Amino acid sequence: MHRVALVTDSASDITPQLAQALDVTVVSLLVYFGDEELRAVDLPPDQFWARMTAPGAPLPRTAACSPADFQAAFEACFEQGAEAIICVTVGGKLSATLKSAQIAAEQLKDREIHVIDSDCASMGQVLLLQVAAGLRVAGEPAAAIAARVQERVVDLKFYVALETLEYLRRGGRITTAQAAIGSVLSVKPIISIEDGVVVQADRVRTRSKARERLLELITSRPLDRLAVLHGMAPDIEAFAAELTARAGLEPDRVTVAAIGPSIGPHVGPGSYGAVCLYRPA
Repeated sequence: MHRVALVTDSASDITPQLAQALDVTVVSLLVYFGDEELRAVDLPPDQFWARMTAPGAPLPRTAACSPADFQAAFEACFEQGAEAIICVTVGGKLSATLKSAQIAAEQLKDREIHVIDSDCASMGQVLLLQVAAGLRVAGEPAAAIAARVQERVVDLKFYVALETLEYLRRGGRITTAQAAIGSVLSVKPIISIEDGVVVQADRVRTRSKARERLLELITSRPLDRLAVLHGMAPDIEAFAAELTARAGLEPDRVTVAAIGPSIGPHVGPGSYGAVCLYRPA
């Protein structure tokens, strides 16, 4: 265990391999298929999408991590030798998970715990954790790492193209009327997260136009790091390769990850896009 421990939640979509490589502790959200309760970390993306898209399957629901879950994770980090913790959570306006982490930190107020609201979701949290991990290797103290990560939150941007607005409607993120208009027009909406809230960044008529518009939006500013996301979307490797080339990034600055059960129910199958960490202005 490093002197400064890193903690996140499963809404980050961090893979077990990447969590191990960055030495990140992951606190799990809950996923419900009807009355069946599962921990998100126990449901790999391929299994989640197979279950979600099965004929007659109920739309899965998610529930935030509890304060007790975070407190147990924090205490385990300290027991393993950490002197301080930096915890990066899914956006506070998207989930009660942030509040749970803050409550847990309050229960351990004699310990150094920095809870950071990513104001984002999915691999946006991981991009911030990569910044933190780099500073940790450089020997920076926890407070300095936390301050730097907090500064980088404004450089994050989330863009995902959806096959349909139906899943956002069923998840209560948009109204039935908004979803119906999208269906009638056969548009491919592109969503973003602005100030921690899901918004529509653009909408185009075809998948090919959505792909090109995504590439334009993502590469509109110089990039530091990039995480390509997908809900089992086809041709994601080709999209990631073209995006990497357009952005002028080295491959080690680009991560490709499947969207998991924490945000998958809201974006639906076939969705794809990226979380961008732009260079500081």
